Amino acid sequence: MSDIKVLVLVGSLRAASVNRQLAELAIETAPDGTSLVLFDRLGELPFYNEDIDNADVAEPVVALRQAAAEADAALVITPEYNGSIPGVLKNAIDWLSRPFGNGALKGKPMVVIGAALGQYGGVWAHDETRKSFGIAGPQVVDDLTLSLRSTVFDGKHPRENAEVAGQLRDIVGKLVAEVG
Repeated sequence: MSDIKVLVLVGSLRAASVNRQLAELAIETAPDGTSLVLFDRLGELPFYNEDIDNADVAEPVVALRQAAAEADAALVITPEYNGSIPGVLKNAIDWLSRPFGNGALKGKPMVVIGAALGQYGGVWAHDETRKSFGIAGPQVVDDLTLSLRSTVFDGKHPRENAEVAGQLRDIVGKLVAEVG
């Protein structure tokens, strides 16, 4: 069997984001036979507009859809902005939901995790992200969650927290097991 490819999307554009660091850790600790591929161009996507989707689709959109089509599963790692999904991630969901009913992630297992400053660790954004992606087509794996307060890292990289590193490794392993 060939490697299982997992598309990684990060809802924060900030270079030093804890969520980006969680993505780095997931990539570093991926199970054997699994490759996690970070799509790091969400900030380049134009706002979703059906007029341009039906005409000349921008290259970053083509690249996102191709990365999703080549993936066997998806790992979405996101903070919470004002109690909800970061706009850049919601925009990616909109692009990935098209063509309606047949988006590139349709039927593929997907997990949403992340960290945020709020007292609930981004759980509202994670719930909303799961809901939006669930409508867009992936098979959202609801029982694999990780919502952390970003202060748990005390300014250190998540790889320095053995408990979080273990939880993340476990989640990625279980996500990969969902690939049919």
